[in-house]
Amino acid sequence: MERLEVVGAVIVEAGRVFCTQRGTGPLAGLWEFPGGKVEPGETHQEALAREIREELGCAIDVGQEVARTEHRYPFADVTLTTLLCTIRTGSPQLSEHTDGCWLRPDELASLDWAPADLPAAQLLQRLLGAPRTSGE
Repeated sequence: MERLEVVGAVIVEAGRVFCTQRGTGPLAGLWEFPGGKVEPGETHQEALAREIREELGCAIDVGQEVARTEHRYPFADVTLTTLLCTIRTGSPQLSEHTDGCWLRPDELASLDWAPADLPAAQLLQRLLGAPRTSGE
């Protein structure tokens, strides 16, 4: 079975997280953190910056690791490393995804996540907190 090393960007802005919906392939329709495969010789940070530039047309600053998940799909064994990111320049423009949205952490459970992305989404709900009350 093929082994894939992939990275996902947990892009946070104004307390919301950017989520994307896959448009093609065996995981079409499921939600994920945007990103992609790590190429030979790339660090996770370099791969993520490249993938976001290619997929969303914006530049990001890559921060700390959120989660590392291993998942066996029918097509490959995937190791997904998600990292916190902020947008440096531009704004996300979808080119490979069907949909994208900014959600509060407490809204992340409303999406149908790809299995490898689900643990990071659940962790973000706990880490980034409960819904904000008015006046915060």
